[in-house]
Amino acid sequence: MPVYRVTIATGSQWFAGTDDYIYITLVGSEHCSERKLLDKPLYNDFERGAVDTYDVKADEDLGEIVLLKIEKKKYWVYDDWYCRYITIKTPSGDYQEFPCFRWLVDDKEVVLCDGRARLPQDDKTSIMKQHRHKELELRKKNYRWREWQPGFPMSIDANRHKDLPRDIQFDTEKGVDFVLNYAKAIENLCMNQFMHKFQSSWSDFSDFEKIFVRIKNTISEYVMKHWKEDFMFGYQFLNGCNPVVIKKCTKLPDKFPVTDAMVAVSLERELTLEQEIEAGNVYIADYEVLDGVSANSTDPNTTQYIAAPICLLYKNALNKIMPIAIQLGQTPGEDTPIFLPTDCQYDWLLAKIWVRSADFHYHQTITHLLRTHLMMEVFAIAINRQLPAVHPAYKLLLPHVRFTMAINTKAREQLINERGIFDKANATGGGGHVQLVQKSMRSLTFRSLCFPDAIKARGLENREELPTFFYRDDGCSVWEAIKEFVTDVVQIYYSSDDTVQEDEEIQAFVKDVCSFGMQDLDNSDFPKLLKSREELIEYLTIIIFTASAQHASINFGQYDWYSWIPNAPSTMRMPPPNKKGMADVNFIVKSLPDRGRSSWHLGAVWALSQYQENELYLGMYPDEHFIEKPVKMAMQKFRKHLAEITSAIKRRNEGKKLPYYNMCPDRIPNSVAT
Repeated sequence: MPVYRVTIATGSQWFAGTDDYIYITLVGSEHCSERKLLDKPLYNDFERGAVDTYDVKADEDLGEIVLLKIEKKKYWVYDDWYCRYITIKTPSGDYQEFPCFRWLVDDKEVVLCDGRARLPQDDKTSIMKQHRHKELELRKKNYRWREWQPGFPMSIDANRHKDLPRDIQFDTEKGVDFVLNYAKAIENLCMNQFMHKFQSSWSDFSDFEKIFVRIKNTISEYVMKHWKEDFMFGYQFLNGCNPVVIKKCTKLPDKFPVTDAMVAVSLERELTLEQEIEAGNVYIADYEVLDGVSANSTDPNTTQYIAAPICLLYKNALNKIMPIAIQLGQTPGEDTPIFLPTDCQYDWLLAKIWVRSADFHYHQTITHLLRTHLMMEVFAIAINRQLPAVHPAYKLLLPHVRFTMAINTKAREQLINERGIFDKANATGGGGHVQLVQKSMRSLTFRSLCFPDAIKARGLENREELPTFFYRDDGCSVWEAIKEFVTDVVQIYYSSDDTVQEDEEIQAFVKDVCSFGMQDLDNSDFPKLLKSREELIEYLTIIIFTASAQHASINFGQYDWYSWIPNAPSTMRMPPPNKKGMADVNFIVKSLPDRGRSSWHLGAVWALSQYQENELYLGMYPDEHFIEKPVKMAMQKFRKHLAEITSAIKRRNEGKKLPYYNMCPDRIPNSVAT
């Protein structure tokens, strides 16, 4: 009588173990075993972190084991179970691996394939074809598209975190409760004393140091000391939280009538402004998308304001990016003066503060929310709807969508919902953030998610022209490492372009993203099919890079750059000045966020900048979905490449007063989960 040795590993996360009954059925190429209860008398099976072994006897040789059926039945009350993997030692001594890495809830049944990744055209038998089909049919019922707001990318159909499929929920919900985290931040940063004076103004810039007392952060302290200086203002366009707006100025727009006489004193090369533009030394940041966005009106006692400024920047002889002209609106005229460094110091400072506030809104809603969180949710849903667990692209991408649907659902519950936390501190709260996403969808193209293309489209690809653009340099290094890794994996499973075209599942995935996730948005240029290995490699690289490096680069530096509130006001309480000579210290302080909103702002950027417990960083794949040696070798090569990039970045940062590490691989989580 053949005996099959079955080894089952239970997850180590909280509540992974179970007291429910677990049954197994082995489905072989020749025969099928009897359904067997896995139970050891006087032994507590399937404890958290346990690895249990059982013998399963069969009446005859089953042949190659092609499927495993695992069933969980209630013992007393339903007790969820997380199964990591199952291995089978056959009577002939061969081992087969069956990755699981999923939860079994209620009276759940899971059917597992062996761990070899296979394309749909590789499965020739009807039993395997049926398995792939059934798995996807079930997934499509569990992972449904829903439009949270008109004009948004589609999201997962779940009102609350607990409504999500168990496999994509956080291991412990408490750690990602925005309300609890913000309350904790406010307490830890000693801000409770200011909350009772919610709507009262500060008296001076130095007052902001009172809520800065707990900050022990080199960059934050440097920002506090130098935030008024033009070099610090310009530096943030390259390496701050939002290094995606600045672009080469090839021609001054008509709406921004800066003259040579206005800026001549700021130019250092004895050239006219037009000549400096032709020489490639002039840059521009335009926040036109903010024009017409409604300011927060949820608090009847406080009027809040939003501006849509344009800022002209100049690369001086020391290669520093310096502001040389600022207009606080999109329509030139007497009521929209152009502010200059030669103006009164407070006029110039207030103009820069308005740009920094606009940059904050652009960052939070467009760069962060839309272009990482919401976009990655689209990819995550389509992955689960169209790619079975046996597909190599599913195995490759799954670690990079870990907890993304969970964090976004939590955000819709507590953060960006009506009367959510976003409304408490931000001028774009109360619906402005919704308008901003809707407007920004017009410029959200597939090509704009391709990092090298996005840099080139802004005219910033030349390293000699901007030698201190670390976001670009480190981003390109990480992009190439990811692309090389993806290329290695794709070439293992796809022998030719024809193989890509014949893969009906990857084609369905790409089409689902475009036609449902992005709702066939005009001019979005998201592909509906892939014709070559090169196109597939780029597509997968974009997903992994967006989930990991791009999100890390614009998320985890928020506490560094935004904790000094005058450097990134989340709201402004006075309208943009419509003439020069209005500003003094008192006027500026009255414009900045009040005590209560300052506290909410600081709590928010602290909470958003925290890494998850047990964070998994780029290149870390502890859940072994792939079992093939060539893929494991590719992963090892990938990790080595990332380690080299990390070492180079750390060497460059040595001794720097403003080190840049937002794209350092050892600080890049695999997925959007914060």
